[in-house]
Amino acid sequence: MKAFIVDRYAKKAPLRLGEVPEPEVGENDVLVQIHAASVNLLDSKIRDGEFKLILPYRRPFVAGHDVAGTVIRVGAKVRQFKSGDEVYARARDGRIGAFAEYIAIDDADVALKPKNLSMEEAASIPLVGLTAWQALVERAKLKKGQKVFIQAGSGGVGTFATQLAKHLGATVATTTSASNTDMVRKLGGDVIVDYKKDDFEKVLSGYDVVLNSQDNKTLEKSLRVLKPGGVAVSISGPPDAGFAREKGLNWVLNLVMRVLSAGIRRRAKRADVRYSFLFMAANGEQLTKITSLIETGVIRPVIDRVFPLEQTNEALAYIEQGRAKGKVVIKVK
Repeated sequence: MKAFIVDRYAKKAPLRLGEVPEPEVGENDVLVQIHAASVNLLDSKIRDGEFKLILPYRRPFVAGHDVAGTVIRVGAKVRQFKSGDEVYARARDGRIGAFAEYIAIDDADVALKPKNLSMEEAASIPLVGLTAWQALVERAKLKKGQKVFIQAGSGGVGTFATQLAKHLGATVATTTSASNTDMVRKLGGDVIVDYKKDDFEKVLSGYDVVLNSQDNKTLEKSLRVLKPGGVAVSISGPPDAGFAREKGLNWVLNLVMRVLSAGIRRRAKRADVRYSFLFMAANGEQLTKITSLIETGVIRPVIDRVFPLEQTNEALAYIEQGRAKGKVVIKVK
């Protein structure tokens, strides 16, 4: 089958389009014929080698996390899916490979595709949807009446998280450029800060939750918009010891994570707020809950561009510019 392959870790190195064997199907797996995949910055970071210490893939390997397609075959122990089902998923760490024609995925990571979405729309959802769900629902426990600051409201995570937070009954503040203000407001943004001319730290205060997706400097500023007892959930680092425990990393990496996060944890403690690093995980059960929100019209996908499979490298280059409105998708079939 055709696939885009990481042969070596190198910053901005193009993936290689080549032929690889069709994946083997384990007893708990579903084999999916891929119709569409979406591109995430995580794909670029893995290609660049940024996660090689904590996600040790054996090269060469097929890249890509988000997938939508049709089940072709199921493993002997799979009961909830059958051949012909239309599904979507974020393939779990260690078993990625969405930039291809087929992928084998653990059935625990898979959900039935929302009936009201195309394959391209469905493929745009899993990673950003699960990130928003795990950050706001699981980690921050966002409640009705609370205030949440979601950075980069026009990005992939931002467009989804804004809609989810609004559904949960929160007041939503976000940052974006003036050209995207109307779009972000329609998604549910209540307070919109033009990052090109205003400093969010001077505009926002007394927030319960921050979803940080930017650099460490922005994270430090974000702590100061929280009220005492608030929580900053960061999906861009620095990783902490809690993450090391979740991943079962060895004591050396556990110590490294403690050192990397020491500064921000000290600042959070002084401000009487909590810091939490989130590296989202594949979860078919949570994705099924997201499906319900999509099918009832609570959340809709936001897609910037669709590229053909052959232009996967161009799609990666496009998202690396940081200007995409919503998600960038690859059409495979």
